[in-house]
Amino acid sequence: MIDVELKVLDPRLGDSIPLPEPATAGSAGMDLRAAIDAPLTLQPGDSALVPSGIAIHIGDPGWCALVVPRSGLGHKHGLVMGNLVGVIDADYQGPLMISCWNRGPQPYTIAVGERVAQLLLVPVAQARLKQVTEFTPSARGEGGFGSTGRH
Repeated sequence: MIDVELKVLDPRLGDSIPLPEPATAGSAGMDLRAAIDAPLTLQPGDSALVPSGIAIHIGDPGWCALVVPRSGLGHKHGLVMGNLVGVIDADYQGPLMISCWNRGPQPYTIAVGERVAQLLLVPVAQARLKQVTEFTPSARGEGGFGSTGRH
């Protein structure tokens, strides 16, 4: 468990728009809601930056946050993240914006306060790159793009 500082940027959050929190004891993420002033319709192929109404500060460089799509919206309506996954670094303190992209065939209207993404906190391992002229041999080597077979 990690403590994360939360700053409310939109006064409706915690009042008419719920604050992010896990929906169940087993939830991996917390829903982020659209802190918009009016419904926003995205035509097929359109994207928009949608404010979440919050800012966070993780502080611990051993952690980051990911902004990811909600599976039902992506599967049923085509609403996913325009950047696929948003990475929130431990030292970022600005507003959380949600890049919403309608990849579906129909217009999709985002309602005020609608849950449009999830915020996941994940551990981070920072790597120290070591330059080499040759890699230590492995069973796979340079094989990729299906080199291990289809099934």
